[in-house]
Amino acid sequence: MSHDHDDRPQLTAAQAAAVLTPPPGRNGGDLVVESLQGLGATTVFGLPGQHALGMFDALRRSSLRYVGLRVENNAGFAADAYGRITGEVAPLLLSTGPGALTSLAALQEAAAASAPVLAISSQVPTAGLGGGRHGYLHELRDQQASVRDIVKSVHTVRSASQIPSAIAAAWESALTAPHGPVWVEIPQDVLLAETTLPVVSAMDATPRELYPRPELTIAAAHLLSNAERPVIIAGGGVVRSDASGKLRALAEKLDAPVVTTFGGKGAFPWEHPLSLRSWLEDRHTTDFLEDADVLLVVGSGLGELSSNYHTFRPRGRVIQIEADAGKLESNHPALGIHSDAREALAELLEAVELREDAGAAERVATVLEKVRVRIDAQELTLEQRVLAAVREALPDASPSFWDMTILAYWAWSAFDARRPNTMHSAQGAGGLGYGFPAAIGAASADPTTPVLAVSGDGGAMYSIAELATARQYDLPLTWLIVDDGGYGILREYMTGAFGEATGTELSRPDFVALAESFGVPAVRTTPESLAADLGNALAAPGPSVVVLPALLRMFEPTHL
Repeated sequence: MSHDHDDRPQLTAAQAAAVLTPPPGRNGGDLVVESLQGLGATTVFGLPGQHALGMFDALRRSSLRYVGLRVENNAGFAADAYGRITGEVAPLLLSTGPGALTSLAALQEAAAASAPVLAISSQVPTAGLGGGRHGYLHELRDQQASVRDIVKSVHTVRSASQIPSAIAAAWESALTAPHGPVWVEIPQDVLLAETTLPVVSAMDATPRELYPRPELTIAAAHLLSNAERPVIIAGGGVVRSDASGKLRALAEKLDAPVVTTFGGKGAFPWEHPLSLRSWLEDRHTTDFLEDADVLLVVGSGLGELSSNYHTFRPRGRVIQIEADAGKLESNHPALGIHSDAREALAELLEAVELREDAGAAERVATVLEKVRVRIDAQELTLEQRVLAAVREALPDASPSFWDMTILAYWAWSAFDARRPNTMHSAQGAGGLGYGFPAAIGAASADPTTPVLAVSGDGGAMYSIAELATARQYDLPLTWLIVDDGGYGILREYMTGAFGEATGTELSRPDFVALAESFGVPAVRTTPESLAADLGNALAAPGPSVVVLPALLRMFEPTHL
């Protein structure tokens, strides 16, 4: 049996010489950055550390753009946002032990939000691997064990020749639906050792597509075409798979109302007659969803926030399209379709029959009016005015990143994101400190568009050091800090549950003076001047800070 190899790429004499005589002075770190370049990376985030210096030294011999943050967790948040905004893998370079561990909360958020982050961490020298207690600096008995429960996959390198394949495998894992964070770790001596391996060329790590099984599409199309009261819940999977156009076409073909989850903000037009918007923490919406005879859930696991804190009890048939097989029927029995949202919606759109329901838009308007009456009865005009001012000031194309703060909880339900993939928050894992470093990641992805970050004073203190990063790279981002003197939402929770709050009141700096000490222009604003001040800050080049002293309240919950 003979094999014809004539279709293999033919090297020129110069290319062959370059392969056979690679440039001197390269090490394992060069193989890391060459692999990233070969896979198409252009920007990397991170923070140097002693064991990781081989990687960082190699950066100066590469074309990769490095964005260095001041805390590893913030670097992880920046990479998370870069991955969300671009849909591309965001490399995150970390050092061993404390550096690696400090990134874990950010990687948990990336996992919850399906952001493709490729964390590449150094390790103790090869001789120290395997759990022995050798006393190396930064040594952990099993560094992998600390990350294995968080990331999609773990890849360990023990020799230089393993580096390109490990990074390619991790890259493919990060981009296979559902996207998510992955982990590669490389010992210090492997990163530092000189190598005579050829320069890494272009690499292929194309993720496999995730299509729905045809019999499931047929069954789902039959249920939807014959439904009397179909409703759609659109989650973050719709945004991540760039399927909002197909979602709208399907909703209009079925005359089916659509509610978007907090992770799916912008997946469906806010002002569309079929839009129930995002009032998931409202019993009127929950009742409407429960009354659907067929409920199509796309790109959501119907977790705590998407189910009005697990009070949602669907009475009709549920069809669930989800790229994460572990989320299928994890909360409710359903016709579970394991598929990328875009592919499943495209096939459903062809398979369903045109359905006309003249009363659908009227029923949607009735629900929204009930929600409005409920909120208006609580005298929350300040909160609605502040949120409206943010919407007025923010350009439609500008992405916004919201920390875990009262104004963000309002935004989940009441903010019109206007475009898909423009509103992001830390609601996946729920950790503090996300907003500002995430905005740094987004601004690094597209320095031509201003970016907004929103934090409370408590969350702001988690990432205040990154003012130096924003200034150093002259990034076009504005940070709105709502200063209420403490952890406002925890103050509300504790007062409601126990009659008084403990540990929620905070001493804090003069945020305007502090920002200016970093060379970042700042202004103290009022609810009345917020729209103008925020608009001016967003229009100005470089970073800026707007501080709003205000005590905001949440609307009353309906799940208790």
